[in-house]
Amino acid sequence: MNILVYCGSRSGISADFTAAAHGVAHALADRSHGLVYGGGSIGLMGEIARTMTDRNATVIGVLPTFMKTEEVAYQHCTELLEVGSMHERKLKMLQRADGIIALPGGFGTMDELFEAVTWRQLGLHNRPIGILNVAGYYDHLSAMIDMMLDSGFISPATHGLIRFDTDILPLLDWLEHHGSDADIDPLLPRWT
Repeated sequence: MNILVYCGSRSGISADFTAAAHGVAHALADRSHGLVYGGGSIGLMGEIARTMTDRNATVIGVLPTFMKTEEVAYQHCTELLEVGSMHERKLKMLQRADGIIALPGGFGTMDELFEAVTWRQLGLHNRPIGILNVAGYYDHLSAMIDMMLDSGFISPATHGLIRFDTDILPLLDWLEHHGSDADIDPLLPRWT
């Protein structure tokens, strides 16, 4: 199973974020899962990729051509795929993955996460999506998603497309065995 991890190209100010990246990498390697990610060597992305490499685990990086420099690209990926755009990058990462985990990150992480959730809602993929809530980082996002439900902008089925957890092991268990808590919203049309 390949797990797509969205996370920051910066490490953030808390050591908890880096520790979580290492913990995710060890948990993936312990279960013989591969990593799919943005291909970077910096920030949390670099931490998780290096830890996976140290564990002799599969690391699949996907970078657009304009970002593929020696300073940015992680040169020790099992596969480092070069694509033409950020849009192609997100699609290629998703195509190579069986499940998704979001760690702390900035705008890029949020963009990737919400595009994957939207595509899941529309029925364009069926990969389960989990968020590792490290040190309360995603507390406000969880509350915002609850507000979307309470305000009638998403259905209970859509609300169930994302699972939040503070521990990587139960989150991985869920990704491996249960997938989404809800089926794709049956009221939505399907596009191919």
